Amino acid sequence: MAAVAASSAKRTLRAELKQRLRDLSAEERLRQSHLLTQKVIAHSRYQNSKRISIFLSMQDEIETEEIIKDIFKQGKICFIPRYQFQSNHMDMVRLTSPEEISLLPKTSWNIHQPAEGDVREEALSTGGLDLIFLPGLGFDKDGNRLGRGKGYYDTYLKRCMQHQEVKPYTLALAFKEQICLQVPVDEHDMKVDEVLYEDSPAS
Repeated sequence: MAAVAASSAKRTLRAELKQRLRDLSAEERLRQSHLLTQKVIAHSRYQNSKRISIFLSMQDEIETEEIIKDIFKQGKICFIPRYQFQSNHMDMVRLTSPEEISLLPKTSWNIHQPAEGDVREEALSTGGLDLIFLPGLGFDKDGNRLGRGKGYYDTYLKRCMQHQEVKPYTLALAFKEQICLQVPVDEHDMKVDEVLYEDSPAS
């Protein structure tokens, strides 16, 4: 019964958050994205991480392009998601340069990602990850995350814990409009270590 209630609450909250994000102007999205880029670059977890995975932004997500450029500038290793659309399986595969992104094929979600047949280094088979940047629709201050309902990141984080001795630090990037009083969760949902948004406390 609790799972049914959580599922219904998630559906309602997703619709509300999608509307909030639709109402954000392009200028406001860029303003908050720029501010978060500065927060990330100054963050000790980011500075001390070598192997980092980061999402390529959709229209209603924090823009990650400048963070990706900085990852390469700092000589860190960058991995990006490759989603399998027929399942909830996702791998983090190596990106060779920021310039490469625009050359990658686009998915039905309008996100660039390497094609299935494009053989690339996969993070978990070559030493794991130090830091994972997560997208999402909504977050609360306890680190609960509301995704888009496919379970890609929850499943991937469980795989990380099987492959790595030290769990990667998980850092969610959010617009302040995505911060909720409480996000409904069930037993499959993984918390994030920290949610970064405009007014989030300095770490």
